[in-house]
Amino acid sequence: MSDEQEAPDGGPAGPRPEPIRFFGTTWLNHDSGYALRRAGACLGALAAAAAGALVLRFGYEGLAIAKVGGLVNTMVVVAFAVCSALAFRRTWERFGRRPDPAADPHAERSMQSLMMIGFIGALLAYALRTLKEAPGEGLHRREYEEAVARYERRTERKRKGKRRR
Repeated sequence: MSDEQEAPDGGPAGPRPEPIRFFGTTWLNHDSGYALRRAGACLGALAAAAAGALVLRFGYEGLAIAKVGGLVNTMVVVAFAVCSALAFRRTWERFGRRPDPAADPHAERSMQSLMMIGFIGALLAYALRTLKEAPGEGLHRREYEEAVARYERRTERKRKGKRRR
């Protein structure tokens, strides 16, 4: 029997990398078209942001046609700008850390509407992050490396324990 154990499904034992949307587990070794996927994700997010901006422009023109007034037009523009900025920041921060499990679930639900209004900011954060890495890759890599280190320490202790017997 070899020292290397196998998982129940026949693969190698130990922690497995968590897949990232659009990238799967290619982020681990940057293989299987990883760079092409990053470029595609960036272009897709930019295209979606541009399409969203076009839809918002049509909405703004509808307000102008309705002649609702300068104050309402200004409030709408400021609301979308603030929501987009907050969505950008929140999305960018989520790529580096997991949400706090002890956080208020009601606050999390209330942020969903803000994120939907500021969707352009979230899309731009996604597009900019793909220029550096797959969105969330740094977080996933850090967690995976910690899990591998813990697994190796556990298996080393088990091996030492078997040798003493």
